[in-house]
Amino acid sequence: MFDFDKALLTGYIKKLQEPSVLIIGDHAIDEMIYGDTERISREAPVLILRHANTKIILGQASNAAHNLATLNNGKVSAIGLYGSDYYAPILLNAMKEANINTEFMVEDSQRPTTVKTRISGASFHSVTQQIVRVDRVENSAPSSIVENKVIENIEKAVPLHDAVILSDYNIGFLTDRIIKAAIETSKKYGKICVVDAQKDLYRYRGAYSLTPNQPDTEKSVGYFIKDNESLRRAGADLMASTDAQILLVTRGGEGMAVFSNDGSLTEVPVFNKTNVFDVTGAGDTVVASYTLALASGAPAKYAAIIGNIAASIVIRSFGCATTSIDEILDSLNRMNMENYTIKV
Repeated sequence: MFDFDKALLTGYIKKLQEPSVLIIGDHAIDEMIYGDTERISREAPVLILRHANTKIILGQASNAAHNLATLNNGKVSAIGLYGSDYYAPILLNAMKEANINTEFMVEDSQRPTTVKTRISGASFHSVTQQIVRVDRVENSAPSSIVENKVIENIEKAVPLHDAVILSDYNIGFLTDRIIKAAIETSKKYGKICVVDAQKDLYRYRGAYSLTPNQPDTEKSVGYFIKDNESLRRAGADLMASTDAQILLVTRGGEGMAVFSNDGSLTEVPVFNKTNVFDVTGAGDTVVASYTLALASGAPAKYAAIIGNIAASIVIRSFGCATTSIDEILDSLNRMNMENYTIKV
C-alpha cells in the first residue's frame, strides 16, 4: 500500500502553475457545426440543415496545450505544423486565445491545417446528433526543408522551458529526426521529456517518461495484460525496450499503473466511476497535469494521482475539456481517500 501524504499532494498540486512546457506534436482544431434539420433536399436524398452556430475547439496536441495553459497560466509554447489555407489563422488564433505561444509553429504549404469538422443537426422533436464528419489531414512526413525548420525551432525553444511533451496522433509530423532532436535536446539541457503516443513506442527510446494506455502497451509488448503478473512483466519489458525512467500506463476503469526504473510498481485506482459523460481528451488532461507535476518536483506516484484526479474532472463534461488547479484541489478535498487503495 502506498501511504501518501495529503498535505504533500496538495502542495504539489499548487505548484502546477510554476513550470513552463513546450509541446511538440500534431496540433489541430475540431470545427463543430450545428444546425436544425428542415427537410430533405430536392437535389439528392440528403438533409438540409439551417446553420445555427459554429464552434472551434482545440484538438489533439492543441488540446493538451490548452490543458497546460489553463493549469500554468499560459507558460506554454507549441511546435507543430499548419498549412497555407483558410484554417491556418483559425488554428493559430484559437491557440493564442487559449494563451498558447505560437511563435515556434511552422508553416507547411504542402499540407492542410489539420481539422476535423463535425456537422450535427436536430429536428424540433429530437436531440442534436452528429450527421457526418469531414477530416482535413495529411499523413505523410513533412519535407526535409520543413523538418529542418522544426528541428531549428526545437533547439531554440527547449532551453526556454522546464519540460517537453511529444504528442503523437499519427499524422506523420513526428518523424524519427524530429523525435531524436526533441529527446536529445531535452537531455542536453536537463529537461523532462514526456511522450504521449499511441503506437510505435520504441521510436521514443530515451525519453524520460511514456504515457501509453493499456491497449497500446499490449500492442507494443506483444501480449495481453490479464493479471498483476502480466502487468508487471509488460511494464518491465516496455521500460527496457524504451529506456524510459518512468512509465505511466492508463488502464481505463482499472486506473493507472506507474513503473519506475528502480523496479517499483504503484497502482492508482479510478477516482470517479460515476458521472462519466465523455472521455474525449481525458488523456491530454492526464499528460498535461502529470508532466507539470513531474516538472514541479513531484515523485511519479504523486504525479500520477494528480493526473488521475484531473482526468476525473474533465470526463464529467462533453467534448475536449480543461480543468484548473482550484478544481483539482476542490475535488481532492471532497474525496474520501480512505475509500481508495493505492497498491505498491
